[in-house]
Amino acid sequence: MESPILNSQNFNAYFGNNHVVKNVSMEIPRNNVVAVMGPSGCGKTTFLRCINRMHELIAGATTSGIIELNEENVYDMHAIYVRQKIGMVFQRPNPFPNLSIYDNTIAGYKLNGIKLSKSEKDGIVESSLKKAALWKEVKDSLHKKGTFLSGGQQQRLCIARAIAMQPEILLLDEPTSALDPISTASIEELLHELKKNFTLVIVTHNMQQAARVSDKTAFFYMGELVEYDDTKQMFTNPTDTRTQNYITGRFS
Repeated sequence: MESPILNSQNFNAYFGNNHVVKNVSMEIPRNNVVAVMGPSGCGKTTFLRCINRMHELIAGATTSGIIELNEENVYDMHAIYVRQKIGMVFQRPNPFPNLSIYDNTIAGYKLNGIKLSKSEKDGIVESSLKKAALWKEVKDSLHKKGTFLSGGQQQRLCIARAIAMQPEILLLDEPTSALDPISTASIEELLHELKKNFTLVIVTHNMQQAARVSDKTAFFYMGELVEYDDTKQMFTNPTDTRTQNYITGRFS
């Protein structure tokens, strides 16, 4: 059996004395979409931010336990390397407002001081925009600002920017919550394509979305990982009554 791409063991996260992620152990298989769901304030976004070491950027934030990428502890690696290997897409589309679509796509290289030739840049831009299902829509306006795009296109541009760095994992924090239903559907469709090349972890409040897009689902409650299983199993026959109550809308 292939080893998981990501593995957390007894992982904890704190803001000062506030214990927000409690003893989470879970394995994430390669080329899967894993949905992380649960009510507001249950620790799911914090856990996501710990995976690529963004949690530690907040004053007073600490962690304990292990998160491994390909059997190596991410907390033993250089943080910049971790964030190249584990890309992140946020809730609201956030293309750099002063940059063109082209420059937005390769912004990660500039920010990290990685020099590329014109042909290398062109290749990365085209390949990343194609993988983000945006190339056909923008190929004739690459030098217009990213903010000229619609909300759904901006979010796909942010996905292209993340995958331009050739990560192995993409973390998506409620990537469709600011989008209309048509844009949401196009992002969900894109996730199915992306998992051919990447492993995806998506935080979502939307249970229907978790059921539609994911192979496995994790349910967090009060900072704990209550249940983690194949999505179909979780939605049809959860083992924990708290999961069942959440899925059937008895609490949210």
